[in-house]
Amino acid sequence: MRAYLTTTLAALLLWAAPLSRVSAQVTAPADTLHKYENTGGVSAATPKPWYRGKLVKASIVPALLIGYGAYTFDGGGFYTNQQANRDIHRLFPTYRTKADDVLIFVPYLELAAVTLAGVESRDDRLNMGLIILKSEALMLTSVFAIKNLSRETRPDGSDNLSFPSGHTAQAFLAASIVHTEFRDKSQWYGVGAYAVATSVAALRMINTKHWQSDVVAGAGIGILSAHLAYLSHRNRWGRKPRLLDGSSFSPMWQPGTSGGMGLTFTWRPTK
Repeated sequence: MRAYLTTTLAALLLWAAPLSRVSAQVTAPADTLHKYENTGGVSAATPKPWYRGKLVKASIVPALLIGYGAYTFDGGGFYTNQQANRDIHRLFPTYRTKADDVLIFVPYLELAAVTLAGVESRDDRLNMGLIILKSEALMLTSVFAIKNLSRETRPDGSDNLSFPSGHTAQAFLAASIVHTEFRDKSQWYGVGAYAVATSVAALRMINTKHWQSDVVAGAGIGILSAHLAYLSHRNRWGRKPRLLDGSSFSPMWQPGTSGGMGLTFTWRPTK
């Protein structure tokens, strides 16, 4: 079962691998003074190796988390689920709370509050909303598919949908979006969101709803879903059409026997 699950998780990580070749293209900045010269005889666009592409870089941390979750799944690993569960309940033998059901929404509340406060985000609100919808679709599809494949029993025995943790995946997805949107303004926005997400993961184990493998893999799936949504988004919605440099549209009256109003397109090459 562990080998089958590992194969399934690996397929999730690598389904978009062919895109890494596209992501790895780097174009040299335009030189308007010497744009027709090529003294070195070398192409301006030099492809990077696939392992230096954006997709690979964005997948490293999620791959480690999901890989560790699969490795410790069903009692495996050097520090097993049972050992972690035993140590957690030595520290919190009777503590139970419903706070984890509320905390999963806190990163999104932070996102809304910071945006309404006037802090400029990376994307406009329309594109941010589209990225969130795409991320949620990827995460929910992945989590429910893997839950029904793994059929792991929860620590409290309530059902067989323990692996991976959907609460943790949701919290880390939202935290990753907060970090990506506002990291250019301050890293502390992301730090706060990830702290909340980590609290959700801890509470899921304290409440005997998940094993350590569940929350670690859930965190990886949440982060990976957000990264894939950003990498596959082209940010085309919500923008005004952009004309070519030096061009314009202007209304002009066209006199004649019938007369009429028309639009003319004017283009003047830049010097």
